[in-house]
Amino acid sequence: MTRSWHEVFKGVDVPGETAAESAAEEEEEKKSGWFRRFKESLSKSRQTMQQHLSAVMFDKIDADLWERLEETLIFADCGVNSTVAIVERMEQAANDGKILGKDQFYSYLEQSISEMFVGGNDFQIDVSHQPSVILVVGVNGTGKTTTIGKIAWHLRREGKSVILAAADTFRAAAIEQLQEWGRRVDCTVIAQKHGSDPGAVVFDAISAARSRSADVVLVDTAGRLHTQVPLMEELKKIRRVIAKQIPGGPHETLLTVDATTGQNGLIQAKLFGAAVEVTGAVLTKLDGTAKGGIAVAISHELGLPIKLVGVGEQMEDLRPFDPADFATALLEA
Repeated sequence: MTRSWHEVFKGVDVPGETAAESAAEEEEEKKSGWFRRFKESLSKSRQTMQQHLSAVMFDKIDADLWERLEETLIFADCGVNSTVAIVERMEQAANDGKILGKDQFYSYLEQSISEMFVGGNDFQIDVSHQPSVILVVGVNGTGKTTTIGKIAWHLRREGKSVILAAADTFRAAAIEQLQEWGRRVDCTVIAQKHGSDPGAVVFDAISAARSRSADVVLVDTAGRLHTQVPLMEELKKIRRVIAKQIPGGPHETLLTVDATTGQNGLIQAKLFGAAVEVTGAVLTKLDGTAKGGIAVAISHELGLPIKLVGVGEQMEDLRPFDPADFATALLEA
């Protein structure tokens, strides 16, 4: 049996209601409510882009327009390569007579931005692996442990049994933080003392998951400076421990990226991706930045799907990422 991110994060049926009754009304309400929060989280980024483009005169499609658009996208941290690709698409559309004014300009810009994101932003939680192992990596402060707690909460709502592995044995209080999340979401946490071998913690967690027939193991990891080679070697070791116990594991390796760090987030994604074969990114703290274009850069320039996005502190504020919704929220007035 498999469950996708979108199925897991849409929630469960309300007791007393049929699937038909809840599917249409509740899902539409949840989607519109989530989009409102998502759009609000991008307000700083949207305002910045609008300010940069406000002086553009759309009665004349010329080199000045493309230069202003290029500056706007670069300032929003969309990345050089992504910016060039977007502007080239826009110019081609204009040459083909598809952009004649402001409305068409924004419509094609929205489309061009959404098409910068690579596919594969969803995945299947295949419980036939028993357990399915999700490894979460990233530097300290990017919301790694909080992301794990929220994913676990959503999985628990789906009725899945989840075990958390406290493999960040380096940072002070990291184990205690994950244990607190375990209490909040009713998940078992496998931990050893501070300074223990992270690989041993992961080994114990998978063994415990097997003995208890748990569905999913979520692995927290250390996140000291990403420039330190020992950390990357430690993460590689954790992957080897997982793969040795469960061929094909980890089944997902998620990198948490703090959107407020801008281009530093892109650098982190490159380094972690080279070390541990990251399968997707979780973009956190999107509500705190005016440079939300970093999502475009990470996905397009690294070929990395954005799988989840966090826009607040509530459990529901971590949701599957949708490129079309992102582009609309970034540009829509």
